[in-house]
Amino acid sequence: MNATRHAIGLGARRGWTEFVQSLRSPQDQGFYLFIGVVTLAVLWANRDNEVGDTGLLYPSFALPSILGGLLAFGVVIGPAYSLAMEREDGTLLRHKALPHGMPGYVTGQLTLQSLTLVPTLLVVLVPSLLLFDDLMQRGATGWAVTVGLIAVGLFAVLPWGMVLGSIVPSVQKVGTWGMLPVLTLLGISGIVVPIQAVWGWVQAVAQVFPVYWIGHVLRWAFLPEAAAAGELGDVWRPGLGLLVLVAWAVAGCLVAPRVLRRMARRQSGSQVQAAREAALQWVR
Repeated sequence: MNATRHAIGLGARRGWTEFVQSLRSPQDQGFYLFIGVVTLAVLWANRDNEVGDTGLLYPSFALPSILGGLLAFGVVIGPAYSLAMEREDGTLLRHKALPHGMPGYVTGQLTLQSLTLVPTLLVVLVPSLLLFDDLMQRGATGWAVTVGLIAVGLFAVLPWGMVLGSIVPSVQKVGTWGMLPVLTLLGISGIVVPIQAVWGWVQAVAQVFPVYWIGHVLRWAFLPEAAAAGELGDVWRPGLGLLVLVAWAVAGCLVAPRVLRRMARRQSGSQVQAAREAALQWVR
């Protein structure tokens, strides 16, 4: 037990170290800057536009959905790419060879991906609060729900990103196996366009997945009661949304460790070498 705790502690420190390194990386800094500038440019260009008959200006209406989309996309694709890459370059195999190496590795990934979400959201949220008025309609309650929702949404989605990274045959397949489905879910879940704009059966499908409920609960936290006219059934359902997210989090915590253990058992030096050769051929 002490050895396991030690490995988990090392994993958490590894995740923190990698996060600090990413903050110092010009590439990651450029990524955060790109997300912030593009999002703020869209909000600023539509700052005087009202959304339908809600009486809300576009920045107020769109910001919670944008934050939900960034959360859902980032904590699926980020872990999937990271796990697939470290499976191919031998990092995962080295952790497998260490005593209690897999719990430490998973802890490191959870720490890194969770921390990486923070600047992704802040580069959009903080400037928006400075540029636009009346973004948070529910005051302290809204902020408390937002923080809690981000934590619950993280655990509802992140394990499935790790599952995706475990089952994709190569890093190059993450885009096809993960990015396209996630973008599709964003498109039908009220993140990109109002969910009323899609067919009824598509609305039903969207409500099965956590993406819709992340956006819905964030909109409830940010927007006034009257904005429920823009939701399905013209009502807010934050309680149901949290229950769905908790269910996905529990399912992910049950499924992800089993998939990771199975993937780790099958990992070998010959597979790593074959993956490297395949990657070199793909680059050429």
